Amino acid sequence: MKKEVLKNENSKNIVEKELGVIGMTCTSCARTIEKKLEKLDGIEKVNVNFATEKLSLKFDPTKVDENEIKKIVKDVGYDLDIPSDYKTITIPIEGMTCSSCANAITKSINKIDGIISVNVNFATEKAIVSYDPKTVRISNIKKAIENAGYKPLNVSSKDNIDYEKERRQKEIKILWNKFLVSAFFSIPLLFISMGHLLGINLPNIINPDTNPLNFALSQLLLVIPIVIAGYKFYTIGFRNLIKFSPNMDSLIAIGTSAAILYGLFATYQIYLGNTEYANDLYFETAGVIVTLILLGKYLESVTKGRTSEAIKKLMGLQPKTALLFLEGKEIEIPVDEVEIGDILIVKPGEKIPVDGIIIEGHTSIDESMLTGESIPVEKSVNDKVIGGSINKNGSIKFKATKVGKDTALAQIIKLVEEAQGSKAPIAKMADVISGYFVPIVISIAIIAAIAWYLSGAGQIFALTIFISVLVIACPCALGLATPTAIMVGTGKGAEYGVLIKGGEPLETTYKIKTIVFDKTGTITEGKPKVTNIYTTGNYSEDELLSFAATAEKGSEHPLGDAIVKAAEEKNLSLKKIDSFIAIPGYGIEVTIEGMKIYLGNMKLMKDKKIEITLMKESNKLAEEGKTPMFIAINGKLEGIIAVADTLKPSSKHAIKRLHEMGIKVAMITGDNKKTANAIAKQVGIDIVLAEVLPQDKANEIKKLQKDGEIVAMVGDGINDAPALAQADVGIAIGSGTDVAIESADIVLMKSDIEDVVTAIQLSKATIRNIKQNLFWAFGYNTAGIPIAAGVLHIFGGPLLSPMIAAAAMSFSSVSVLLNALRLKNFKPKN
Repeated sequence: MKKEVLKNENSKNIVEKELGVIGMTCTSCARTIEKKLEKLDGIEKVNVNFATEKLSLKFDPTKVDENEIKKIVKDVGYDLDIPSDYKTITIPIEGMTCSSCANAITKSINKIDGIISVNVNFATEKAIVSYDPKTVRISNIKKAIENAGYKPLNVSSKDNIDYEKERRQKEIKILWNKFLVSAFFSIPLLFISMGHLLGINLPNIINPDTNPLNFALSQLLLVIPIVIAGYKFYTIGFRNLIKFSPNMDSLIAIGTSAAILYGLFATYQIYLGNTEYANDLYFETAGVIVTLILLGKYLESVTKGRTSEAIKKLMGLQPKTALLFLEGKEIEIPVDEVEIGDILIVKPGEKIPVDGIIIEGHTSIDESMLTGESIPVEKSVNDKVIGGSINKNGSIKFKATKVGKDTALAQIIKLVEEAQGSKAPIAKMADVISGYFVPIVISIAIIAAIAWYLSGAGQIFALTIFISVLVIACPCALGLATPTAIMVGTGKGAEYGVLIKGGEPLETTYKIKTIVFDKTGTITEGKPKVTNIYTTGNYSEDELLSFAATAEKGSEHPLGDAIVKAAEEKNLSLKKIDSFIAIPGYGIEVTIEGMKIYLGNMKLMKDKKIEITLMKESNKLAEEGKTPMFIAINGKLEGIIAVADTLKPSSKHAIKRLHEMGIKVAMITGDNKKTANAIAKQVGIDIVLAEVLPQDKANEIKKLQKDGEIVAMVGDGINDAPALAQADVGIAIGSGTDVAIESADIVLMKSDIEDVVTAIQLSKATIRNIKQNLFWAFGYNTAGIPIAAGVLHIFGGPLLSPMIAAAAMSFSSVSVLLNALRLKNFKPKN
């Protein structure tokens, strides 16, 4: 299950897209789209997720374009909602008196560069404008309206988030209305068809004994609006059947159509005088089946909406407006109009609109919804702020550094959405079965019906069996089992500041047997301090510190930074540096005022053939968990500067909890063995991998993997990226570098390694939920289909009514979704 780290030579041509799919009704629909698109030249990877209604694609735009993809999807009976890089806004306009006014505004807006389309509607007094946000601002569009002599009012922005929410709500409303229509006609249909059997006296005009033809025609008239309400089952179902890719709709369409056709045949027989057919009309079966399935679809749609509530919460964090400081004035603008470099003001209690750096003021900021960290974080000048977090108690000015889709919040939303749309390996079994499921069910229905008919049970009995088998089968439950649990699980992780990048890492995490922690910045704070300085006597402590700080001024290493800070605290003057060479894993080589200076670990001294003295002091420091930095001037060792990095308060407890879960813990570091062992002893590390060069970290992970063990790596630096990619599960600390975060499968936003435990617990809970869902989905179909086929009836048991089969089928999908929603109650165990 090793991840591909290298990309192919043509990877620069590959484009990744996530598109909305409209019109899917079950997993067979998703598989049909996948099969068709996989045949296209230029398609690298296709994943259609029925639960999220999303199509994830990797394709080469030089070989296939989006229009061709859209055409293929449309040809198989579905639609794509392709998001654009452009924005569309609706601006209410005051002052229009006729259509000429609308034309004048249209002309004025069209003069602006970056305008894609303009539609000014005089009747609604609104302008709908599509534009390129890289070229034009909303304020420019408003100015154009003013130039034409009219007044623009507040803008309502319709972005993808609002559109998705609106589309989902519209779908739920349509399904509810369809159910109400079908229920309105189903109740009298059931009353007429079943009333006489229950001893209820029907009016003489529709009584089967006195007016059998009216009895049949009244049922036919009542079933027609029900069929119209569920027309999509027939249009989609039969279209897919003709194209040899039947889905759940095909099962419903065949089953209810068979019932209706038989009812029409029976009605004709009654018309000819064969009144005994009045007892075998079957219109009510078709009507009630469609009604129950519409109810099931409505409940499914509502429940599916609840699975992505974590995304909605994150989206709700996005503020709508920002306070722009421009030419000495405060101007409130829509957050969409904020550009990089804008100076923004945020007052106490307000949300930070976008990412930026504070240039004035001091405050504390609540970042809990983004990082899971409940305690507000103190912020002052030069500190970063994150869009969506809440300013608690101070007014600040900050410069916008990231806006729109580049903000941390937007990236988190994108990451969670991608994870929710991904498939776990456990889902592949369900996908394969779903692909063959519908044709097998149709075959079973036909065989069972023929077998019963040939056994002498009669055509009515055979028809009942045929309809029951078709209607009880439910590929939806199989298809929803995995993605819904992943959606809730990854969403729940985001609430606790644990961002899981997909189904595969979510599934792999619970199997972890060994976790390797990078030391600096992961187990330790990553903010070391100078603790001791030893000198051989040729230079004073301050002189050695001055040399070392001058040498490290150009370095970004945490140990070097500690030395520079120590020199600054003592107000030591730094010297002029002539040359600087970094030697990764060893230290640095510099020339200062003509003197060649080496500063680094013992390996550097040995490599440069420098005699090592002060060994007693070095050993003592290492045993105390401090890192000795040797400094040599002109080929002679002149002293040691000791740097110590404090342990994170949570490290010891986190490692104890991992041990309780039966997981071995390793630590990897470039430090010498004594220092590494001293730190390992303090926190309870099992395996110490010391004096490891950055480029060798991935090889150390490989060695641990050689016995087939699932190994996780936790790190925060650029040098950890290869190891994070090599590990079965790469876990990045949220405060780490972008490269580390990009290479990882899981990101811990709180930078707290206790969240490694949370990630494992969440993985176990989610996989347990998926297995429960699959068990019930498989179990339901395994038991339901034979019962519908009449197996119990052979031994004198009951025969399953098609209407009860329809109710059971709808309930199976809803029950899987409700089980997935139980994950919303997940809480990490301490």
